[in-house]
Amino acid sequence: MMIYEITTVVEPDLISKYEQYMLTRHIPDLLATGYFTGASFARSKLGRYRVRYEVSTREALDRYLSEHAPRLRADFASHFPTGVQLTREVRETVIDKM
Repeated sequence: MMIYEITTVVEPDLISKYEQYMLTRHIPDLLATGYFTGASFARSKLGRYRVRYEVSTREALDRYLSEHAPRLRADFASHFPTGVQLTREVRETVIDKM
């Protein structure tokens, strides 16, 4: 299994809008592509978030990135042209349960 993880730092005046957008639009749209088996949305402190998407194979992630990511990233940028810093990381699961 692969993990596609996005960490964001959101300016205080955008927090409510960001959470609403992620919960009602962005995460559902990403899951609707059919490439991901699950997602989690977590906050570590006010304004700092992590979204973790699970995908079964690297090939499925690559297809998502080429077929859907540009459109979803453009939509995100149209809602948050400034005020949100993000980083993306891909992880490969070594062991799921011990």
